[in-house]
Amino acid sequence: MGTETEEKTKKSEPSSIATAYLVLYNVVLCAGWASIGAIAVRHYLQTKSIEGLYDNVELPLKVFQTAAILEVVHCMVGIVRSSAFMTFMQVFSRVFLVWGVTHSVKEVQDEPGVALYITCWTLTEVVRYAFYTFGLLNQLPYILTWLRYTLFIVLYPCGVMGELWTTYAALPHVQKSGLYSVALPNDYNISFDFYKILIFWMLLYIPFFPRLFSHMLHQRRKVIGGQGSKKTN
Repeated sequence: MGTETEEKTKKSEPSSIATAYLVLYNVVLCAGWASIGAIAVRHYLQTKSIEGLYDNVELPLKVFQTAAILEVVHCMVGIVRSSAFMTFMQVFSRVFLVWGVTHSVKEVQDEPGVALYITCWTLTEVVRYAFYTFGLLNQLPYILTWLRYTLFIVLYPCGVMGELWTTYAALPHVQKSGLYSVALPNDYNISFDFYKILIFWMLLYIPFFPRLFSHMLHQRRKVIGGQGSKKTN
């Protein structure tokens, strides 16, 4: 699940400190994801293969995707207007995929699904953070608005496909190794099956993906459809 429902619009005029902080945050995250894209492109041009791609982008991917946890805090303290719960769900799903699946199950790191979700996330996030940055500066060019509310039509489903592909590829390895699972009997008399958790996690996409995708389509119609669009150059 991507981070698409976070709309960084203002409840009221934020303080200059809050605005400066949000601009800095978005610039850093935009640059971070751009660096991931540059590393990925360089790797592919040099090797003509996706094998080893994850190894090359692993550190910045972990750093900048984990940093998105701050977006939940932004919602909670009110400096952006968005549902803290929905933002948490979207950010957590990505962080879980990066750390709980891709990092933990080494066997999936060269799977096409990993390359697919990294590609989709990177394109989405570079545009998204650039959109927020220029919006906060009141210098938002129409092309960024159009990209923000158009690219998701392809990138969001493809990203979800990559996420599910990666998780599905991890299942047999998790089942065989018993990764993070706790079997009975034990001193605490509790059990935990990470394999079943992953299956349950995949099933959650069924109700959540259509809802989030529909939300973005609604946002697109509201922002650039119907009554026309305001172009800022």
